[in-house]
Amino acid sequence: MSEFHSGFVSFVGRPNAGKSTLTNALVGEKVAITSSRPQTTRHAVRGLVHRPDGQLILVDTPGLHRPRTLLGERLNDLVRSTWSEVDIVGMCFPSDQRIGPGDRYLIGELAALRSKPMFAIATKTDLVSPERLAQHLQSIATAGQEAGVEWTEIVPVSAVKGEQVELLAELLVRALPEGPAFYPEGQLTDEPEETLVAEIIREAALEGVHDELPHSLAVVVEEMVPREGRSENKPLLDVRVNVYVERDSQKGIIIGKKGARLHEIGVTSRGQIERLLGTPVYLDLHVKVAKDWQRDPKQLRKLGF
Repeated sequence: MSEFHSGFVSFVGRPNAGKSTLTNALVGEKVAITSSRPQTTRHAVRGLVHRPDGQLILVDTPGLHRPRTLLGERLNDLVRSTWSEVDIVGMCFPSDQRIGPGDRYLIGELAALRSKPMFAIATKTDLVSPERLAQHLQSIATAGQEAGVEWTEIVPVSAVKGEQVELLAELLVRALPEGPAFYPEGQLTDEPEETLVAEIIREAALEGVHDELPHSLAVVVEEMVPREGRSENKPLLDVRVNVYVERDSQKGIIIGKKGARLHEIGVTSRGQIERLLGTPVYLDLHVKVAKDWQRDPKQLRKLGF
């Protein structure tokens, strides 16, 4: 009988390097928020990949960045503590961007983790020509050598097209230690449902908004309770949610003209929440101002950071 391998893999990279999209492609379901806005992941989401030969537990961290707020510092601490605990680190290099100072800074940070396998993953390969991809792969190899990082594998993938995703899963499983599965077959994440619901709403709220908003937005699910008096075959879940911003002007952006924007956020996220929970949902959204919450330790605690 062939050995079974299991363990934890963390994807790292600059913000917007394709880490969350790759996590979702490997899991086959949406477990991580994917937005075109950098710095949208705030939790170490664990996606689970079940295979006959092993189990991958994918830890999707925020992008490491130079922090400007207390929230930024806490997110960076979360990234570093995650790296030290996982079995494999996979660094994502988007193929449509050249390797820059941000990447080199990260590779330098990884050089301290000498004892574990390091994968270099060239993401977004569908956006470039074969010639450009060949140059990109060479640049990744060179950047690793210069920092003293020996890549276990350099793997080009397109998570959007599903190209080489299966190969990457296979190579990652092979590099994991032998051991039993940590989670039961069929489970896709160990995040609480409230966290996933909050992330869905935050993603919907971030679509098409101005640059000032992504960092200023926090979503808290206040309660999820079955509606009383409904028959078993006609259930309804009441989901009450507060969306927090830092200023009144941002509240206006989220609510939109005559509430149109908030209505759109509600419609978009409700469909996804119903698919996630498998039950009809009544979504009650409220927008509140928590002034400068990113810099206030008390408010950060209240909002779950």
